[in-house]
Amino acid sequence: MSDQIELATFGAGCFWGVEARFREVAGVKDATSGYMGGQPEPSYRAVCTGTTGHAEVVQVQFDPEQVKFEELLALFFAMHNPTTLNRQGPDIGSQYRSVVFFHSPVQQAVAQAFIDELNRSGRWQQPIVTQLEDAIAFWPAEEYHQRYLEKNGLGHCSI
Repeated sequence: MSDQIELATFGAGCFWGVEARFREVAGVKDATSGYMGGQPEPSYRAVCTGTTGHAEVVQVQFDPEQVKFEELLALFFAMHNPTTLNRQGPDIGSQYRSVVFFHSPVQQAVAQAFIDELNRSGRWQQPIVTQLEDAIAFWPAEEYHQRYLEKNGLGHCSI
């Protein structure tokens, strides 16, 4: 195990299931539900209005010697529909957008190449609309959102 921990931040709709899935990955040291991409000091209530500019995200702390960023991207794209703009299932609004907030130019380039390859692969009938945005301030969601599925006896997420 290395001493270096990296960050990756993903928005794939409601953060509860996304957080649960990333927590299952070997090499992921922590996954925190939160908000990124909007005005300072958001609250869940404010983000739900769709007016703050934030997306519901999961910030992943990972050991790059145990799990590669590309593997996290593969899971991210497998757990949601990246071709629906501002929507995941019944959740509609810009706060549910598909987005990768990159923490370095390398992450940006890797994510763009991954999206380009997915578009070429024909896996999706529609083009991928996942946004790539520079990681800015991360705001952890309220405590009751953290490990929500686990705390509420909902077990493994089905996404």
